[in-house]
Amino acid sequence: MATAKAEGAIVVAIAAAAFVYSMDKDWLQGQPILVFAIQFIVLFAVMIWAAFAAVRHADSLAEMLGEPYGTLILTLSVICIEVSVISAVMLAGDSSPTLARDTMLAVLMIVLNAMVGISLLIGGRKYRQQNYNLEGARTFLSVLITLVTISLVLPTFTVSTDDPSLTPQQAMLFSAATIVLYGAFLTIQTVRHRTFFMEPGSLGTDMVPEHGKHPEGITTRSLAYHACLLLVTLVTIVLLAKKFGILVEGAIELFHAPPALGGVVIALLVLAPEGLAAFKAASSNHLQRAVNICLGSALATISLTVPAVVIIALYTGTHLVLGLERAELVMLTLTAVISIMTFSGPRTNVLQGVVLLTIFAVYIILIFDP
Repeated sequence: MATAKAEGAIVVAIAAAAFVYSMDKDWLQGQPILVFAIQFIVLFAVMIWAAFAAVRHADSLAEMLGEPYGTLILTLSVICIEVSVISAVMLAGDSSPTLARDTMLAVLMIVLNAMVGISLLIGGRKYRQQNYNLEGARTFLSVLITLVTISLVLPTFTVSTDDPSLTPQQAMLFSAATIVLYGAFLTIQTVRHRTFFMEPGSLGTDMVPEHGKHPEGITTRSLAYHACLLLVTLVTIVLLAKKFGILVEGAIELFHAPPALGGVVIALLVLAPEGLAAFKAASSNHLQRAVNICLGSALATISLTVPAVVIIALYTGTHLVLGLERAELVMLTLTAVISIMTFSGPRTNVLQGVVLLTIFAVYIILIFDP
């Protein structure tokens, strides 16, 4: 009973999955707007709750395994949720050809501006200035900016197609390039230069806490316990994602919302628990962990989402547009420049957080009033 109570999110998510899969495939047709809205809100809330549970178990594994392996597990768990939701919407039917692009852009803007900005604001207000590992941040940004340019900027300027999309050959080659580059980064992160991604001053110290003791007071259990429940939660979320994808597509059509808003909704769903983990780390003066979470999430989003959506698009014959529009290119370029400047020195402060949050506010305004 104690375990079931502690893992209430997983129990509810499994029950929700059983319920929605018991419905007919045309379960949304003819429903009143109020009923549709209630279903959307309830399923969104259940998936958020389950995502928090998944991140809690991933975070426990992170504390047991130490950096950078722990944060890598956390990041990959969240990206798994993101890819499953995007894939579900793409396979739901008449999805927007820009959905994957909009979601990846939303993730980048939320992570690099909102999550990093709030983390710097929290840490700066509490500690004035915070230290982090400069080599690690530079490594993240060099790979991230390269992959973003290949995946989201370059398709806007290619001439092989009539719109900002790629030919099948280009799509496969660019996807392979992202995977190879991400693989090289993981080698650097986990083998050759692990110290780049550790807290400053932690060299030579044991990064793994005593079993059952979490640095922030959270009790952990065995490695197998958290690994198994993390896997069960992720599988359940993936199952729910298929039905939620139908709701997202239906909501955009029903309320005549901007197509880009679907990407923001998906991004918020998958990033909410990871954002909370980053904010807690910054508040505890562990800025390096917050940097690893934020920049690692943005990098994994591009590296893993692009190949996934390309394969789905080629398999299903779905038209996929990855190139950004002019205003989006400007916002992404501004974000990249400010990110480089933010992580150009060994310390951060409040002003850098305010600048990043201002950029994010402009991005949100442009979604509704382009």
